[in-house]
Amino acid sequence: MRRLGTGIGWRPEIADAVERMPGVDWVEAVAEDVCPGHLPDSLLRLRERGVTVIPHGVSLGLGDAERPDAGRLAALAERAEALGSPLVTEHIAFVRAGGPLTASPRLEAGHLLPVPRTRDALRVLCENVRIAQEALPVPLAVENIAALVAWPGEEMTEGQFLYELADRTGVRLLIDVANLHTNHVNRGEDPVKALAELPLEAIAYVHVAGGFERDGVWHDSHAHPVPRPVLDVLTDLASRAPLPGVLLERDDNFPEPAELERELRVIREAVEAGGTRRPTAGTGTATAPSAGTATADDAGPAARETEPFAPDEAARQRLGLAQAALLSALVAGTPVPEGFDRVRLGVQSRALAGKRADVVAKVAPELPLILKSGYRPAFVAYAQGRPMRGGYRQDALDFAEELLTGGHSAEGRTRRDLRRWWLDRSGPAPRPTSRLGQVGRAGRSLIRR
Repeated sequence: MRRLGTGIGWRPEIADAVERMPGVDWVEAVAEDVCPGHLPDSLLRLRERGVTVIPHGVSLGLGDAERPDAGRLAALAERAEALGSPLVTEHIAFVRAGGPLTASPRLEAGHLLPVPRTRDALRVLCENVRIAQEALPVPLAVENIAALVAWPGEEMTEGQFLYELADRTGVRLLIDVANLHTNHVNRGEDPVKALAELPLEAIAYVHVAGGFERDGVWHDSHAHPVPRPVLDVLTDLASRAPLPGVLLERDDNFPEPAELERELRVIREAVEAGGTRRPTAGTGTATAPSAGTATADDAGPAARETEPFAPDEAARQRLGLAQAALLSALVAGTPVPEGFDRVRLGVQSRALAGKRADVVAKVAPELPLILKSGYRPAFVAYAQGRPMRGGYRQDALDFAEELLTGGHSAEGRTRRDLRRWWLDRSGPAPRPTSRLGQVGRAGRSLIRR
């Protein structure tokens, strides 16, 4: 496994600081934020200095019931080649559901959602990973995610699920210790047990990030300092095997560079502490799931050799229907599927709306400036029960239109600025069926005065 060292997530907001930061061996960039033909100057300078850059995808949907989109795979491959990366990474998650497979409207989560740890889901995921591996020019590593909700009827622990995935596909693992801590708080899952079940030799590198707890729920925010419990999980993992690389993720609420440097030092110290506890050579190797526990193939290795593991279309459809029902409850306000915790689904639904608000604020930064402190509560209220359509830019337009036509309390200059913003971006003329179109046509002359 390639030795990476200590890294940090490259973000445009901290690009200059990352370039000047001592002890940064490599960086990770969000793949969807990088244009292969116009790489940021900061990334180009880092590459010229010999700093490794790895693209980290967030929208492929390897856990979706449908097979990976060829266009998204081609885009990820193009970024890996443009950056000269030794590997690419994505998530073990589903991000969209519905469509032809389930004869239902296609829905976008706008975030990473957990796949059920079932035989059907594992079969689908394994085939999707193999498809991605064949399409990518470099090895693929997949990341465990944080979750607020648990699927009913799961057949494996997280460690067993990851072990089976790596064993059947040869895919590498990106282990996020912050996500293991999140699942410990939110789902009662023991990170020590998960680490004991991992195939350690498959680990490509490790993520570390901060979050916060509110009302007994841990939110993996990537906008807060790394807490001690997450560092303890990192030390435990480092005590089991040498780690090829460790990376600090920070996506928002960026502190001063000195604070980021301090966090990197603390992360190095946690890894070094784990190294001093590591057993002698030969004992830190991969361990199979414990005997007597459920695995992806209850019949054991002999049966696995003869049983085809690829999913049939019925398995994809069963998974697709389950994912569509869950996602519809989260973003469209339909009834909660049987077996799910209604309270936790409510928390997850609000979290999705909040993340959607954050992305729209970056895509359309004028909206928070116009609405000021009212932006976020207004957007979250708008997003409840209104699935996103056509991407985040369209979401921003739909949100503004809803405020202007739905009786929102914004008046005076705020309303005028919002109307002007919408008209400037909605095309040569508003849609005839829109009530805003009627208002806009009547008000254009006033706006131009």
